[in-house]
Amino acid sequence: MQLMSLGGPIMWIIAGLSVLGASIVIERFWFIFTASTDPGALELSLGEQIYHGNKIEASQLVREKDSSLHRLFRVAVDHWEIEPEAMQVLLEQEVRREIFRWERGLGFLSTIARVTPLLGLLGTVIGMIDVFRNLPGISGSSMAVMAGGIWQALLTTVAGLSVAVPLILFHAFLSVRLERAEEMLWRGVDFMVREKVLRSGKNEIQVP
Repeated sequence: MQLMSLGGPIMWIIAGLSVLGASIVIERFWFIFTASTDPGALELSLGEQIYHGNKIEASQLVREKDSSLHRLFRVAVDHWEIEPEAMQVLLEQEVRREIFRWERGLGFLSTIARVTPLLGLLGTVIGMIDVFRNLPGISGSSMAVMAGGIWQALLTTVAGLSVAVPLILFHAFLSVRLERAEEMLWRGVDFMVREKVLRSGKNEIQVP
């Protein structure tokens, strides 16, 4: 609290942004945990059910979990009776919806990571201005007074960088996971369309 007081109002703004950024990171990690699955195992199990025409088992399988791939396959199974071309269009729309879910909050997280160092620099500049403005009226050792003022002014820069560096790293990690999820979903679209083409007229599954 003493450091927050020495840093001035800018420190409180940086602290508020750090809490907001941490909340976004925690929410994104929880989303990744719930939206991820083993794509290979899911495709293998669903492909087997489709091959044998097990409509109930296929429907139950895609509803076992609420991951992004499960939701994608759920759309395909629920609309299995449509033509392959129509299914591909439908699944592409679902992929865009899932990608939007994966991107949620990343733009704001990136903004916080860029703004907090600038706020820290702003706080330092304001502190330096205050030091030089008050310096002529202070008696005693001017160097000692200046050093104390500069030390306080630099607190906001340290705070801004301390918030920005972890958020940049988290943003990079989340961006990589987004790319992997996007690739996984497009592979899922190819898988379902291929299965639909191969099974057209053979062992069709019909989900009520």
